[in-house]
Amino acid sequence: MRPSQPLMMRLRLTTKQVNGGYYKGTRSGSMGFFNKHGEYVIDYRKVRTYAVPENLKDFKLTPFVTKTFSKTPSKYKTPLMTGKDYLEIWKTRNYTEYESMLRSGETAENGSEK
Repeated sequence: MRPSQPLMMRLRLTTKQVNGGYYKGTRSGSMGFFNKHGEYVIDYRKVRTYAVPENLKDFKLTPFVTKTFSKTPSKYKTPLMTGKDYLEIWKTRNYTEYESMLRSGETAENGSEK
C-alpha cells in the first residue's frame, strides 16, 4: 500500500530519493570555495558580519531572561562526586567482580596489572 500523492509531497526529501550529485546541505551557507589544489579559499564577500551597537548601555533591546530573576535553589544538596567516590560505590555494588580483579592482579584504582 502506497501513501497518497499529497502525502508524498509532504515527506522529507532525502539523498536516497533523488539522482546522484544531490547535496541537501545544512543551511549554514558557504564562506568560500576549494581551489584546484584542494585548498579552501575564504571569500570575504560571503562572510557573515553582525552589526553591534557601539554603546550597549543605551541599547533598547533586553535579554530573554530578566536581570531581576532570583536564583532557584538546586535540588541536589550533596557535594559533587569525585572519581574516588565513584570507585568506592562501584566496589560496594560489584564486590565479586572487584575481588576477582584483585585475585587476577588488576586493581580498580589504577587499572593496571601488578
